[in-house]
Amino acid sequence: MAEHQALIEIVVGDITTQLVDAIVNAANSSLLGGGGVDGAIHRAAGPRLLAECRELRRTAYPRGLPVGEAVATGAGNLPARWVIHTVGPNRHVGQTDPALLASCFLASLREAVNVGARSVAFPAVSAGAYGWEATEVARIAVAAVRRSPQRGTLDLVRFVLFGQATHEAFIHALE
Repeated sequence: MAEHQALIEIVVGDITTQLVDAIVNAANSSLLGGGGVDGAIHRAAGPRLLAECRELRRTAYPRGLPVGEAVATGAGNLPARWVIHTVGPNRHVGQTDPALLASCFLASLREAVNVGARSVAFPAVSAGAYGWEATEVARIAVAAVRRSPQRGTLDLVRFVLFGQATHEAFIHALE
Protein backbone atom coordinates (compact mmCIF):
# COMPACT_ATOMS: atom_id res chain seq x y z
CA MET A 1 0.00 0.00 0.00
CA ALA A 2 1.30 3.45 -0.93
CA GLU A 3 2.29 5.86 1.82
CA HIS A 4 -0.29 8.62 2.47
CA GLN A 5 0.78 12.03 1.19
CA ALA A 6 -1.19 15.25 1.56
CA LEU A 7 -2.85 16.55 -1.56
CA ILE A 8 -1.24 19.82 -2.71
CA GLU A 9 -3.73 22.34 -4.13
CA ILE A 10 -3.09 25.72 -5.70
CA VAL A 11 -5.90 28.28 -5.83
CA VAL A 12 -6.43 32.00 -6.26
CA GLY A 13 -8.40 33.32 -3.33
CA ASP A 14 -8.66 34.90 0.09
CA ILE A 15 -6.77 32.97 2.75
CA THR A 16 -9.04 34.36 5.48
CA THR A 17 -12.06 32.47 4.09
CA GLN A 18 -10.44 29.05 3.68
CA LEU A 19 -12.24 26.08 5.23
CA VAL A 20 -9.10 24.38 6.54
CA ASP A 21 -7.86 23.54 10.03
CA ALA A 22 -5.00 26.05 9.95
CA ILE A 23 -4.01 29.03 7.86
CA VAL A 24 -0.47 30.35 7.72
CA ASN A 25 0.11 34.03 8.33
CA ALA A 26 3.00 35.74 6.57
CA ALA A 27 3.65 37.69 9.76
CA ASN A 28 6.25 40.23 10.71
CA SER A 29 8.41 39.49 13.72
CA SER A 30 6.31 41.71 16.01
CA LEU A 31 3.31 39.34 15.57
CA LEU A 32 1.08 42.39 16.06
CA GLY A 33 -0.33 42.73 12.56
CA GLY A 34 0.87 44.63 9.54
CA GLY A 35 0.07 44.98 5.88
CA GLY A 36 -0.81 42.48 3.17
CA VAL A 37 -1.77 38.97 4.28
CA ASP A 38 -0.84 39.75 7.90
CA GLY A 39 -3.18 42.74 8.10
CA ALA A 40 -6.00 40.89 6.33
CA ILE A 41 -5.75 37.95 8.75
CA HIS A 42 -5.68 40.21 11.82
CA ARG A 43 -8.68 42.24 10.56
CA ALA A 44 -10.73 39.12 9.76
CA ALA A 45 -9.78 37.28 12.97
CA GLY A 46 -10.68 40.15 15.28
CA PRO A 47 -9.31 41.15 18.70
CA ARG A 48 -8.78 37.64 20.12
CA LEU A 49 -5.95 36.99 17.64
CA LEU A 50 -4.17 40.21 18.58
CA ALA A 51 -4.61 39.39 22.28
CA GLU A 52 -3.01 35.95 21.79
CA CYS A 53 -0.15 37.48 19.79
CA ARG A 54 0.45 40.09 22.50
CA GLU A 55 0.63 37.28 25.06
CA LEU A 56 3.19 35.43 22.91
CA ARG A 57 5.28 38.61 22.75
CA ARG A 58 5.01 39.03 26.53
CA THR A 59 6.03 35.42 27.24
CA ALA A 60 7.70 33.25 24.59
CA TYR A 61 8.91 35.88 22.07
CA PRO A 62 9.72 39.16 23.86
CA ARG A 63 12.06 40.14 20.98
CA GLY A 64 9.65 38.94 18.30
CA LEU A 65 9.36 35.74 16.28
CA PRO A 66 12.63 35.00 14.44
CA VAL A 67 12.73 34.70 10.65
CA GLY A 68 12.05 31.15 9.49
CA GLU A 69 10.29 30.03 12.67
CA ALA A 70 6.57 29.44 13.25
CA VAL A 71 4.13 29.59 16.17
CA ALA A 72 0.43 28.76 16.42
CA THR A 73 -2.44 30.71 17.95
CA GLY A 74 -6.19 30.34 17.86
CA ALA A 75 -7.92 31.83 14.83
CA GLY A 76 -10.40 34.21 16.45
CA ASN A 77 -13.31 34.85 14.06
CA LEU A 78 -11.76 32.99 11.10
CA PRO A 79 -13.29 29.72 9.83
CA ALA A 80 -9.96 27.97 10.52
CA ARG A 81 -9.16 26.70 14.03
CA TRP A 82 -5.58 27.93 14.11
CA VAL A 83 -3.32 30.57 12.65
CA ILE A 84 0.30 29.54 12.17
CA HIS A 85 2.44 32.68 12.16
CA THR A 86 5.74 32.56 10.29
CA VAL A 87 8.18 35.34 9.49
CA GLY A 88 9.58 35.18 5.99
CA PRO A 89 12.97 36.54 5.01
CA ASN A 90 12.97 40.12 3.69
CA ARG A 91 15.16 40.53 0.59
CA HIS A 92 15.15 44.31 1.07
CA VAL A 93 17.22 43.94 4.27
CA GLY A 94 19.59 41.34 2.82
CA GLN A 95 17.77 38.15 3.88
CA THR A 96 18.35 36.22 0.65
CA ASP A 97 19.03 32.67 1.86
CA PRO A 98 16.54 30.24 0.25
CA ALA A 99 16.94 27.93 3.28
CA LEU A 100 15.40 30.64 5.49
CA LEU A 101 12.37 30.77 3.22
CA ALA A 102 12.07 26.97 3.08
CA SER A 103 12.24 26.95 6.88
CA CYS A 104 9.05 29.05 7.02
CA PHE A 105 7.11 26.34 5.19
CA LEU A 106 8.71 23.43 7.06
CA ALA A 107 8.30 25.03 10.50
CA SER A 108 4.69 25.94 9.71
CA LEU A 109 3.89 22.35 8.73
CA ARG A 110 5.51 21.06 11.95
CA GLU A 111 3.50 23.55 14.01
CA ALA A 112 0.27 22.61 12.19
CA VAL A 113 0.80 18.91 12.92
CA ASN A 114 1.71 19.73 16.55
CA VAL A 115 -1.68 21.41 17.11
CA GLY A 116 -3.56 18.59 15.37
CA ALA A 117 -4.34 20.18 12.01
CA ARG A 118 -5.04 17.90 9.02
CA SER A 119 -5.37 20.70 6.44
CA VAL A 120 -3.26 23.84 6.01
CA ALA A 121 -3.49 26.88 3.73
CA PHE A 122 -0.38 28.92 2.89
CA PRO A 123 0.08 32.31 1.27
CA ALA A 124 3.13 33.05 -0.89
CA VAL A 125 5.35 33.88 2.11
CA SER A 126 7.91 36.64 1.34
CA ALA A 127 6.53 37.35 -2.15
CA GLY A 128 5.38 40.92 -2.56
CA ALA A 129 6.43 43.39 0.13
CA TYR A 130 9.44 41.28 1.20
CA GLY A 131 10.86 41.38 -2.32
CA TRP A 132 11.08 37.72 -3.32
CA GLU A 133 10.05 36.81 -6.86
CA ALA A 134 6.89 34.69 -7.01
CA THR A 135 8.65 32.06 -9.14
CA GLU A 136 11.39 31.63 -6.52
CA VAL A 137 8.89 31.50 -3.62
CA ALA A 138 6.81 28.94 -5.53
CA ARG A 139 9.81 26.70 -6.28
CA ILE A 140 11.07 26.81 -2.69
CA ALA A 141 7.59 26.41 -1.12
CA VAL A 142 6.53 23.45 -3.25
CA ALA A 143 9.88 21.69 -2.75
CA ALA A 144 9.70 22.24 1.03
CA VAL A 145 6.16 20.85 1.26
CA ARG A 146 7.08 17.85 -0.89
CA ARG A 147 10.05 16.93 1.31
CA SER A 148 8.38 17.66 4.66
CA PRO A 149 7.94 14.60 6.86
CA GLN A 150 4.69 16.21 8.08
CA ARG A 151 3.16 15.82 4.63
CA GLY A 152 2.36 12.19 5.52
CA THR A 153 0.30 13.34 8.53
CA LEU A 154 -1.74 15.94 6.66
CA ASP A 155 -4.63 15.46 4.22
CA LEU A 156 -4.33 18.79 2.40
CA VAL A 157 -1.78 21.54 1.83
CA ARG A 158 -3.34 24.41 -0.14
CA PHE A 159 -1.50 27.42 -1.49
CA VAL A 160 -3.96 30.33 -1.56
CA LEU A 161 -2.57 32.99 -3.81
CA PHE A 162 -3.36 36.56 -4.65
CA GLY A 163 -3.19 37.25 -8.39
CA GLN A 164 -2.90 35.24 -11.56
CA ALA A 165 0.88 35.61 -12.02
CA THR A 166 1.61 34.15 -8.58
CA HIS A 167 -0.93 31.39 -9.19
CA GLU A 168 0.79 30.48 -12.48
CA ALA A 169 4.21 30.47 -10.80
CA PHE A 170 2.95 27.93 -8.23
CA ILE A 171 1.22 25.79 -10.88
CA HIS A 172 4.49 25.68 -12.81
CA ALA A 173 6.48 24.78 -9.65
CA LEU A 174 4.08 21.93 -8.89
CA GLU A 175 4.47 20.50 -12.40
